[in-house]
Amino acid sequence: MITAIYPGTFDPITNGHSDIVARAANLFDKVIVAVAKSTSKTTAFTIDERVAMANEALDGLERIEVVSFDGLMTAFARECGAKVIVRGLRAVSDFENEFQMAGMNRHLNDTAETVFLTPAEHLSFISSSLVREVAGYGGDVSNFVHASVKEALQQRLTK
Repeated sequence: MITAIYPGTFDPITNGHSDIVARAANLFDKVIVAVAKSTSKTTAFTIDERVAMANEALDGLERIEVVSFDGLMTAFARECGAKVIVRGLRAVSDFENEFQMAGMNRHLNDTAETVFLTPAEHLSFISSSLVREVAGYGGDVSNFVHASVKEALQQRLTK
């Protein structure tokens, strides 16, 4: 059985993230969506809210588990027995940072391989921070996030 881990802040989870998870679920026996507690990023939602939103957005996908973690993702991957770290690439501009991260991850956990997946083309420009910004100004984000996430964004961020 091959377990993959898809780590991130998911603040909020977008349709691009959901697409990557669905693609990973077609490749691996189990996909752990690992929502980071500790992050250098300022988040709009608590860890519990982000986990709940991810569970709702991914409802219906098989072999998916959404969990939170704290600390090094590579240590958490080892704890979970994950042999694959899934990372999403939206554009060429993502590659340099992701390439560096993959090298560091390999150094920290040489039992896990990094696999890069790309979302569907119509989702390739979506980022959590961009969605938060648009939602914060009252823009329609319904094409970019699950309905429950849109509602949470409207309640939390609308200016």
